[in-house]
Amino acid sequence: MSIVLVEKSAPASEAQQAFDRLLARVSLLSGHMARLQAWSDQHRYAHLQVLRDAAEQTLGLNKSLLLFVHERLQSDELTAQQQRMARSKVRSLIASLPSQVDPQVQAVADLYAQDEDEQEATQAQAEAAQQLREKIEAAWGQPIHNPSLYDTPEAVMQAAMRQWQRQQEADEARKAAKRAARKAQKKTAGQQQAEMQQTDARIALRTIFRQLASALHPDREPNEAERQRKTALMSEVNAAYERQDLSSLLRLQMQLSQVQVAAGHAVADSKLVAMSLLLKEQVAALEDDLAQLQARLTRELCIHVRAEMPEAALTQALQRLQADQRHAVDSLSADLRRIQQGPELKRWLKEQAQQAKQAARIEGADSSL
Repeated sequence: MSIVLVEKSAPASEAQQAFDRLLARVSLLSGHMARLQAWSDQHRYAHLQVLRDAAEQTLGLNKSLLLFVHERLQSDELTAQQQRMARSKVRSLIASLPSQVDPQVQAVADLYAQDEDEQEATQAQAEAAQQLREKIEAAWGQPIHNPSLYDTPEAVMQAAMRQWQRQQEADEARKAAKRAARKAQKKTAGQQQAEMQQTDARIALRTIFRQLASALHPDREPNEAERQRKTALMSEVNAAYERQDLSSLLRLQMQLSQVQVAAGHAVADSKLVAMSLLLKEQVAALEDDLAQLQARLTRELCIHVRAEMPEAALTQALQRLQADQRHAVDSLSADLRRIQQGPELKRWLKEQAQQAKQAARIEGADSSL
């Protein structure tokens, strides 16, 4: 079988149009992958270096804040209310620091492990967890399994969601088993047609490969330069065939003038549909690769990365994040200098307590949505 292009004046069939759209989709996705990877290679190292530097500075400043506030707690300069605020701030700083690798932080963490305020907070969490569990069980009409294992509202909610998800998965598995049993009883005409199309697609791919292999056989070429060129092209053909990459084989075939233009002698629609199956597989693989690349860059660079975004917008997002990290470091450094100036520690503790309450209210409002 030889692949034939239709003259531009001839109307394209629906199968031809679908085939052309898939080829264009392969080209678009490949371009997205190449562009996104090139942009990442250009900016990734410098960006991650800025984030690493900011993280190291943040850890150092938080440790200095922790040790300073803990030291002031040992004096008599703070009122009882200020001491509670200071202990709360110390606990939040301990939570933000890797105590297991820093002896000083670990020593301070050990002192506050049995803090009375911590025990009160734990009790409050347990009571809130109990109330939430009772509400969920009343709405469900069934108990949450092993309730004694969950002593915070977050843990209760997660346990309830896992239990609900397991029930949904069990129901879906039962439905899927029934569907599979029905399908196993009789193979539909559509399935038979799909299998035939898959077979036709493999035959078309193999035919194109053989045509190219015959045309490019280097041992048949007496000219040394031409033989080297054909050897290189044959390597591309072998690689594309190994990947089942129909679009690349067609491109190579057209480059070698193996495509004959003949009006009225278009490829049969059935063959185009069959070859479209291979292109659909290639499109699906490229879409999966692109999604994984976007997810990896989003995770590594800490910004939202999508291939359709202009490179300038992606770069601006990096710059904004870097500026935010530098600002956070500058703010921590300013706080450390400020609280070393007598009464400023008490004002700072009050501000920190207010910020913590505001953050807790926002978190509570978000969790209720």
